[in-house]
Amino acid sequence: MFDAPSVQKLPPADRAAVSRLLGDAEAGRSSALVVCGLPGAGRTTLSRIVSAAAPGWTVLSATGHADESGVPYAGLQSLLTGVRDVIAELEPEPRAALRRGLSGASPQAERLALGLSLQTLVGTLTARRPVLCVIDDAHLLDEPSWQAVRFAARRTARFALLATMPAGADPGGLPVHHLRPLPAEQARELLARHAPDLAREVADAVLDRAGGNPAALIDLAAALSAEQRRGYAPLPAGLPPQSPLRRRFRAELDALPAATRDLLLLAAAPPFAALPDILAAAALLPRHGAAAPGAASRESSPGSESSAPSSRASASAGSDRLLADFAPAERAGLVVIDGSGVSFPSTPARGCAYTENPAGHRRAAHAALARVLAARGDRLAALLHRAAATIGPDPALAAELTRAARAAEPSTATEARRYAADLSADPADQGAVLVDAARSAWLAGRPHDAGLLIRRVPPAAGQARVRARGLTAEMGLPDGRPGARELLLDVAAELADTDTATALDALALAGEAAARPGEQRRYACLAHRVLAYRRGDEPPAVTLAFHHVAGLAGMADGDEPAAFARFRQALDVADRVADPRSLLRAATAGVLVGDSRRAAALAGRAAVLAAESGATVLVPQALEMAATAGMAAGEYPAANTAALDGAALARATGQPVLAAVHSAVLAVLAALVGDRATALSRIEAAGSGPSRALCEWALALLDLVGGRAQAAAERLARVVTAPPGYGSAMLQVAVVPHLLEAAGQAALHDALGLDAVATGFDSWAGRTGQPAWLALRDRCRALRATDAEAAESHFDQALRHTGEAGFPRAHTELLYGRLLRRRRRHVEARTHLRRATETFRLLDAEPWAAQSMRELRAAGERVDPRATALDGLELTAQQERIAVLVAGGATNREVAQELHLSPRTVDHHLRNVFARLGVRSRTEMARMLSGG
Repeated sequence: MFDAPSVQKLPPADRAAVSRLLGDAEAGRSSALVVCGLPGAGRTTLSRIVSAAAPGWTVLSATGHADESGVPYAGLQSLLTGVRDVIAELEPEPRAALRRGLSGASPQAERLALGLSLQTLVGTLTARRPVLCVIDDAHLLDEPSWQAVRFAARRTARFALLATMPAGADPGGLPVHHLRPLPAEQARELLARHAPDLAREVADAVLDRAGGNPAALIDLAAALSAEQRRGYAPLPAGLPPQSPLRRRFRAELDALPAATRDLLLLAAAPPFAALPDILAAAALLPRHGAAAPGAASRESSPGSESSAPSSRASASAGSDRLLADFAPAERAGLVVIDGSGVSFPSTPARGCAYTENPAGHRRAAHAALARVLAARGDRLAALLHRAAATIGPDPALAAELTRAARAAEPSTATEARRYAADLSADPADQGAVLVDAARSAWLAGRPHDAGLLIRRVPPAAGQARVRARGLTAEMGLPDGRPGARELLLDVAAELADTDTATALDALALAGEAAARPGEQRRYACLAHRVLAYRRGDEPPAVTLAFHHVAGLAGMADGDEPAAFARFRQALDVADRVADPRSLLRAATAGVLVGDSRRAAALAGRAAVLAAESGATVLVPQALEMAATAGMAAGEYPAANTAALDGAALARATGQPVLAAVHSAVLAVLAALVGDRATALSRIEAAGSGPSRALCEWALALLDLVGGRAQAAAERLARVVTAPPGYGSAMLQVAVVPHLLEAAGQAALHDALGLDAVATGFDSWAGRTGQPAWLALRDRCRALRATDAEAAESHFDQALRHTGEAGFPRAHTELLYGRLLRRRRRHVEARTHLRRATETFRLLDAEPWAAQSMRELRAAGERVDPRATALDGLELTAQQERIAVLVAGGATNREVAQELHLSPRTVDHHLRNVFARLGVRSRTEMARMLSGG
């Protein structure tokens, strides 16, 4: 029963609560559960799902109705309609009591007899099969019926009572389960079923507005116009007028006292205020008997000392009275007051509390909050409320908002600049602030809002229109949108002589376009034109941008020494920069000059600063760079963690293409250690698009470890010769060592024409001066050597570099050992092959360890099967994460979903964890990890 597909689709917390309820009844116990939630949360849907998913049970169901709540036993009549034949089989006394109750003639004195008779009836039913009693809207059931059902539920074995009520209703002493907003993935699936044609940014905005409320999602999706569905028009300010959910919320609000509705309006008015400010603003609203505007200042002006205590006492009493006005909304579950915070458990409820008021009331609320916040010194919040209360142009207020936005986090800055644009009278000023607002919205993870703001830039806005095109292209870069880089070059060309900062930004973003045939000269010419405007006294972030663009221009010119010099200058400036975007440029420069560890550190710092500043869209971008640089540095556990976090954040911020890139990075990391099942599942998650080249690298690695050298070589040759794309400049360098290895094994070096690729890598790696890349350079020289003596020399040199460690060094040891074994230098070969085997085992790279052991056997070593035991080894980072999740109660499937692994891989890792920890069960492992 618990495996019914409909039940399995319930959110995990709801599924667990229902499973406990039904499990207790099946085990021979009585059980009851009241499910509470606000309108639209899914109470009725849950009751229907559970009723339909109970084969082998007797299901009794009823629904409470407001117009029958005063009719005694109306609910019981409805509930027992389907079992009247069983009532006829009862003993005379309980049968008579039930019939008197069902006829509505049972007096108060017989309620106990009726409860006992209902218990007898239910006992008769449960003797045949378990009984599930489902009552929807139980708060509207007449009290005698509800009392009789609760009586039976507490006393009857194999009986499960599931009742639903709105938040804040009295559950009658029964256990309560509160419905929470739908988890993100389930909300997205529900929206896709009802509106599969929504643009991605629109879907994200609808999900945000619905706040996980299923009914809100359905109502919003149904009301969208064609323009809204494609993102060309703003979404409705709240639930649509014809929304059934909106009508239900309106009814709940209308049932509240006027003073309570005023408080809810103040609490729902953005930007949201704290409780003391809400209460102070409420005192200024006319409905609360506020004095005229001047009276408040007269009351707060200095008076005699003798009047001060009484004024304070009066103010305290007023606050207590206003706070008491919140109580009806709290009892209804519409708001939660915790300390000085007022929160709405439901996003649609907050929206209705605001939009269901006339415009004049909303402006009055904003004006009152503006006065209170200004008096308290919260300047930006006060300005935002002033703007919301203002009608018509107000250039002075617009200028204040623009200045205040400069120090605000992106989400708040978006609103400040949007209001400033609305209040501006000059098209040029309006256009400039709209572009800034759009950038803030994009950084805050709101691409739909950013696109709408860009569309509002007026034709007469001049250079703001060009900047808007540049921002549109920048937003499209991670998605690999066609023409984005070319558009950035156009923007740089238009602004090169008038807006150096924006032109630099465009060139920095379009850097990889320089690798396209025919684009190198254009990029270099534009870059040199913009670089000529450098004065030398620019702030560090601008100086870094100049060096970065100069380095890219050097690459376009084919002047690698000059490019390296300017990229290193950019790295020198990075420590004086605190802007996430600038740090990402520095990290890119670090990767391009082979300083992968520095690049990973800079990208990690960019991620932290982006998160702290509210630039949420940049965090997964920074984590992608951290993962890529960490992988290049051989720091696989750190790279894996960055990519896992980045994938989750990319999905959360509406960047599915970037999430796919993170999945592809995870696929490469899995393939590097030979984990075929996980690599393939991550490749499937990545799909096609900009991440495809990374997926091809992962597949080639699987081919390589599986002995399919020709397939690996052909795949990687396509990667290095493909047109430039997302991250291709770095990728086409990183794959070369594996390409040369595969081509050498398959004797395809000449056929694939790899001389230029090998020479370019050799030159680049040597110029980096980094031990890890120098070691790879020498390994590649060994693989290309036609003379065995020369190959040995290069392998020796590769292993002398102290920078190569972990997996890359073990790989070199394996290749060197294989060469020595084939030259019948078995003793020396075994030394290298043992080291390779030990390292691969430590890293849980079993296919590579198996390959090393095969070479060991071929070199004459007797490998004891017991030598492969893992007891006593430390856990790898991946194993540690799996162990912690499992110890916390997660199933293998849940761990697989969390870590983007296959269930089979989780099972394999878990067996190794048990072996390394010396335990035999999950319970033992959990006890060991908890220190128990």
